[in-house]
Amino acid sequence: MNIANKISTFRILTVPFFIACLLYYSPEKDYLRLVALSIFMLAVISDAVDGYIARKNKQHSAAGLILDPLGDKVLLISAFIFLYLTDTGIKFPLWVSLIVVSRDAIILLGIIAIFIVRQNLNMHPTVWGKLTTFFQMTSVISVLTRWQFSCILWSIAIFFTLISGVDYIRKGFAILYGTGGNNH
Repeated sequence: MNIANKISTFRILTVPFFIACLLYYSPEKDYLRLVALSIFMLAVISDAVDGYIARKNKQHSAAGLILDPLGDKVLLISAFIFLYLTDTGIKFPLWVSLIVVSRDAIILLGIIAIFIVRQNLNMHPTVWGKLTTFFQMTSVISVLTRWQFSCILWSIAIFFTLISGVDYIRKGFAILYGTGGNNH
């Protein structure tokens, strides 16, 4: 287990604490929103750090190919679900949370199908996927900071979520049916 993988594992382990802060949040306990924001920011920074370390030290591994995106997905899905359920002053509308969670569920099912059929996973994030992750993360931060124009960021996030979802589905079918689908 290299350093980058340990950082990804740490990010995954922060998620229950993030969720707990949102579950126990109330206007009287506003500090929990700030703790949730701090945990989320720490997780976002750890995502950048583990990627940097893996690239710099050439620490690419099979575990890293799973742990890094898993850390992002678990963190972001939790954030979109619990920031819909919890009103911290601004919350995600149901449709926003449904689009984010549905895209990730479809991608996960596609990955499982590809692995079952091809017995191989050669997963690499696309530019669309990276833009999606960036705007989803900034959307969560904007909601937790109660930025009055959060809807602008989550609208951009949804745009990229849909674009990357269609792109991953297209590439997934190409890989599954052997017609190409280079996903770099």
